[in-house]
Amino acid sequence: MGIFVFLPLVLPLTAWPIARLAAQRLHPRTATVVLTGVSTVMAVCSTVCLALLVVVGTAQLPGNPLPDGWSDPEVRESVPRHEVAGKAAIPALFAVIGTCGQALLHHYRVRWRAHRALEGLRSTEVAVLPDPQPYAYALPGGLRDRIVVSTTMLACLSSRERRALFAHERSHLAARHHRHLLLVRLAACANPCLLPLRKAVTYTVERWADEDAAQTVASRKVVARAIGKAALVSRSTPAPTLAGLAAPGPLPRRVAALLEPEPAVRTWPPTFTAAGLALWTAATGVLLSATFSANSAFTLLLLLHTATPL
Repeated sequence: MGIFVFLPLVLPLTAWPIARLAAQRLHPRTATVVLTGVSTVMAVCSTVCLALLVVVGTAQLPGNPLPDGWSDPEVRESVPRHEVAGKAAIPALFAVIGTCGQALLHHYRVRWRAHRALEGLRSTEVAVLPDPQPYAYALPGGLRDRIVVSTTMLACLSSRERRALFAHERSHLAARHHRHLLLVRLAACANPCLLPLRKAVTYTVERWADEDAAQTVASRKVVARAIGKAALVSRSTPAPTLAGLAAPGPLPRRVAALLEPEPAVRTWPPTFTAAGLALWTAATGVLLSATFSANSAFTLLLLLHTATPL
C-alpha cells in the first residue's frame, strides 16, 4: 500500500477551491449536487483507508482476535511507520464512527420530535402553529412531507411574500435538500477536511430554494424581501439538517444574489476559468481518492490472504 493509503485522508483539500467558488460561479442546483457528490465519495474513500490502517494497527496489539499471520512483517511493512500510524488509526476510526452515529441520531431525533409535535393537527401540507416565535421550515418524512410555519412568521409577511415562503419550503421538500445536508454533515464528521464543503452546501441549498421560489412568484425582489423580513424576526430552524427560509446560510449574500440577474443553468463551467479549474481539481482529487483507496484495499486483501494459513 505504501504512502498511497494516507493520501485519501488529505486529498479532500483539493476540493477547497470549488467549495469557495461553487456558490459564486455555479448554479445553486449544480453546486449542491457537485459538492455533495465530491464530499460523499471522498469521505467514503478516507474512511476505507482509515479502516485499512486499523487492521494493520489492531494486528500489532497483544491478544488481538485477528489471525496471527496478519501481524507478519510483510503486512506491517505495507504501511510506512506502521507502529505509529496503525495504532493511531484505531481511536481515529472510533471517533469517526461515534461522530457519524451521533449526527444520524440527532437528525432522526429532531425529525421524530417535530413529527410527534404535529400529531394532533390535521394531516395537511402546511402546519400553521399558533406560536409567538417566528419560524418556517420544511419537515420531510413521516406520513407526508410538511411545511411548518408559525402564525407570527405569517403575520410578518405580505401575501406575495407568503407565497414566496411556501414556494421556498416546497423546493426544499421536492428536491430532498435534507439528504444533501445530511450527507455533507456525515462527510465532515468522517473527515474534517470536508468541513468547507458542508458549509458551502448549507448555503447552496438555500440559494437553490430561493431561485425556485423566485420562478414560482415571478419576482426575485419579492423573495429577497421575504428573506430579509424573515431574517429580522426569525430564530434558527430546529437542526442543521432541516432547511428553512431564514437559515442557514449568509443571508446578506442570498439577498444580494436575488437582486442580481438569474444565474445561468449549466452543468460544467468552461475549463479555463477559476470555477472550471477548481472543478477539474476536485474531480481529479475524487478520482485519485477512489483509485488509491481501491488499490490499498486490494493490496492489503492480497497480503492478508497470503499471510493467513489455510
